Amino acid sequence: MKRITLAVTGSISAYKAADLTSQLTKAGFEVTVLMTEAATQFITPLTLQVLSKQLVHTDVMAEPFPDKVNHIELAKQTDLFLVAPATANTIAKLAHGFADNIVTTLALALPKGTPKVLAPAMNTAMYENSLTQANLETLKKVGYQLIDPRETLLACGDYGKGALADLPFILETVKEIIHEKTI
Repeated sequence: MKRITLAVTGSISAYKAADLTSQLTKAGFEVTVLMTEAATQFITPLTLQVLSKQLVHTDVMAEPFPDKVNHIELAKQTDLFLVAPATANTIAKLAHGFADNIVTTLALALPKGTPKVLAPAMNTAMYENSLTQANLETLKKVGYQLIDPRETLLACGDYGKGALADLPFILETVKEIIHEKTI
């Protein structure tokens, strides 16, 4: 069974991680969920734990297994790393090699060749900001694949590009990448 490590960050779209976790699990993937502190303000770890049937990781300093370094072990077990939703903050941290939470620390520990996918979700102005775009370009250069956000009416009331991609599209993208990796 292929393992997807799903990183959930602090966007209003974090609530969609419940459905995404459920769909990935039903598609036959083992899903390990990581959450930033901000993500836990939008959806509880318990919800994602019940749906994934796995411990949800929220604290880089938590070491549930005394004989292992948690973020290193989780990284080694990852067949595909998916950040959905990916906020501007997390994108910036990933692009610049920050390791200050479970998501960014595990990302740096991923073995070379592990597929990495970002599904951004944020306000249009934030998404189109030249700094965010430069960070996305940096991440693409080091192997991250991007699932573009949708253009729609956003939670803040603005209309534009920034909404999390449709979940069926994210699921299909994950399946395609995993299939390519196993060929």
